[in-house]
Amino acid sequence: MNDPLAPVIAALAKNSAASSDFDLNPGSLPQGRVLRPAGVLVGLLAAPDGPRVILTKRASHLKHHPGQIAFPGGKQDPADADVTAAALREAQEEIGLQPENVQVLGTLPAHETVTAFTVTPVVARILAPFTPRPEPGEVDEVFAVPLAHLANPAQYSVQSRRWRGSMRHYFAVPWGPYYIWGATARILRGLAQRMQDDADLR
Repeated sequence: MNDPLAPVIAALAKNSAASSDFDLNPGSLPQGRVLRPAGVLVGLLAAPDGPRVILTKRASHLKHHPGQIAFPGGKQDPADADVTAAALREAQEEIGLQPENVQVLGTLPAHETVTAFTVTPVVARILAPFTPRPEPGEVDEVFAVPLAHLANPAQYSVQSRRWRGSMRHYFAVPWGPYYIWGATARILRGLAQRMQDDADLR
């Protein structure tokens, strides 16, 4: 039986450069910046119509990125062994996903954010269905998007908005009522590009 995540596993084995919120905004990279490590979980859950990616909608009252679509995850704490441990811990705290229900498949290149984090996306298979438990006060909603949608580079567009007095450009990949953009969309587009390149070689 073919593994539905085989294309993802093959994509993870490929080399590619790190990404950044500044990729589409050349010349805006802050000088002397100090980056903090963080990990996010790109959790892949089996579904009848194919694998789905678990995402969250952040609470609207949060100081940073209120109401935005994001992966479960956060900064690496001193008690975390590494960014993978941070991603698994945060996923347990934010959506109730137990670490023993996760098989880590690999990582994508780190992504630098405008908020001075270097974020490592940890790609993982969710072994069994689970009932998400959004963390009160931090997560408004947990939902799943078909990987087939997110793995299609044609679904992505470059959009822009004014931020801190200047226009900034970013990737977006809307799905239904959810506007997925910024770092989350950029990380997903990197995975999509790797999967597309692999498909082109077959």
